Parts: sequence; structure tokens; C-alpha cells
Amino acid sequence: MGGLCRQPSVWMGIALTTARLRLRPLTENDIPRIMALLDDWEVVKHTANIPHPYTEADAASFIATMDSRFAAETGIALGMERAVDGVLVGCVGFGLDQDGTPELGFWVGREDWGRGYATEASSRLIRHMFEVLGMSRVWASCHPDNQASRRVMAKLGMASAGHERVALPARGQSVIMPVMALERDAWAAAHDARPQVLVVAAALIDGDGRVLLASRPPGKSMAGLWEFPGGKVQPGETPEQALVRELAEELGIDTGASCLAPIGFASHDYDSFHLLMPLYALRRWEGQIVPREGQALRWVAQARLGELPMPPADVPLVALLRTYL
Repeated sequence: MGGLCRQPSVWMGIALTTARLRLRPLTENDIPRIMALLDDWEVVKHTANIPHPYTEADAASFIATMDSRFAAETGIALGMERAVDGVLVGCVGFGLDQDGTPELGFWVGREDWGRGYATEASSRLIRHMFEVLGMSRVWASCHPDNQASRRVMAKLGMASAGHERVALPARGQSVIMPVMALERDAWAAAHDARPQVLVVAAALIDGDGRVLLASRPPGKSMAGLWEFPGGKVQPGETPEQALVRELAEELGIDTGASCLAPIGFASHDYDSFHLLMPLYALRRWEGQIVPREGQALRWVAQARLGELPMPPADVPLVALLRTYL
């Protein structure tokens, strides 16, 4: 497995990003949060090795064990850190205990159930396993009563691969669990068929060189993250036409007679779709800027553009914009 470190990977401690999450190595600073999330019977009752009650010592032992497995490249656990506020909401990882074939595992704290974090994090990790680590198959099993985990596995494209009897030391029993698996070829076919979405964005620049950022409102995907205003290009529209329309709808301004200067574009894989997003700089417009879709607005100085949490596709555009400014 040592050869897997030839390119940047989770074995080198890199973090993986999703639309809403940052998947990063756990540290001792996570011990109180892990203890708080796992000292919950509803979270751990279907797990094999997580004790209940769950103490600070248990969290410290978990991190130490995963550090040892990481050093031996036999397993890894990544914290699911919410991008909008940096809060740890769960963990995802894999182990290589059975013939070197990775077993996927994940858990999410009860306060964040139903938000799709397990599917989002697992999708990103699986892509990394297939594309970067060169693995050919991933599998997972779950307690027969754990319907939520089975739904996640189905969303990941996993198919039934039989059953196995699994010991649950923390529960003092063993059960026959359904096993589900995903082959790299099947994953690649589904991944290649994902839609490509074209959106357009604007960097509105005021007289002081500040840039307008808008927060994604509640109810939208990636709510709370800050982005350049804009939106999806509709059929028959050019990017410029779409941007004029979107800025009128979102901000109430008229940019029809303005000079839209293209300064770069983002190309980002969100696992379920691939995003292409050209960015235009804009210094002139007519009308008063008003948030018309429930979003918050903020004028941000060039030097502070990277301080607000942004969708992954927007992040590389910050460096391009700084060069332009």
C-alpha cells in the first residue's frame, strides 16, 4: 500500500471537500465533540464497537487507534466538518482488514440526521478511493435494522453482495448483516453520466475595490456559504444574457449596458454533477442593490475574500479575482 503515497491523497493527510463539508484528519481537539456526538444510544445502538455510555477516554482511544491504523495504511477516519461553521458532524472512513478490500464506514450525530451528510461525504471518499488510490471495489455492511444506512448505501450505487455474520462486541451479540458493494467500473459509468451544469457568476466591484458576496439563503443547497452572485444559464441563453437576468432577479440592478469582463472560470466536480462557472467582473450597473431572494450581502475587501466560507467551486476564483484587481 506504500505506493499509494506517490500522489497527494488521504494517506498524506490532505482534506477532501464536498459541497457542504470538509473531510479532514481527526485531532485531539475533536475529543469533546466526538464524545458529545457518540454518547447517544440512538447513534450507536446498531454499531459493532462503539461503547455506551461513551466517554472522553473512549474518544481519545478511538483517535489513537485510527492514528495507528493510518500510520500502517490499514484504515483511515476523516471528520465531517461543516464548511459553513467548522462544526464536526460525524466521521467517514474505510478499513483494509479483510484481504485489502476497503470496507466503508460512516456515522453522523443525531442533530444532523436527514441532511444527506453521510451520502455526500461517502460519495467524495469513494471517488478518491477509485480515482486516486486506485482501489477496484468498496463494500459496506450494516445492522439489518439500520434502514438509514442501507438507504445511504443504495444512494451510493452499492448493490447487494450477500450477507455475513458480524460480531458486535459492544452490544454483546452477533447478527447476520446485509453486505453491499460497489465496483469501480459501475461507479465510473454512473459518474461519467452525471449532468454538466452551466452557471454564471459576477464579481461586482465598488469604487473602493471591494467585491460583493452573497450568502446562499436557507432552503437552498449549501445554505449559509458565501458566493459570487449569479445563477444557472437557461436553454437558449448566452452566459452574458443569463448574468444580466440573474442580477436583475437577485439584486434588482440593470447591467444590460455594462461591460461584462470575463476573468476566468471554475470547473468543479460535485460528485452528483459537474459545474462549469465563468466569472465576469463588473464595475458599473444601474439601480440600488437590494437582496431580493432572502440572501445576505456583504462588501468584502480584496485581502479578506478568502475569510468567508464559500462553495468549493468559488474558492479558486478568489485567486483569479485578486490577480485581476
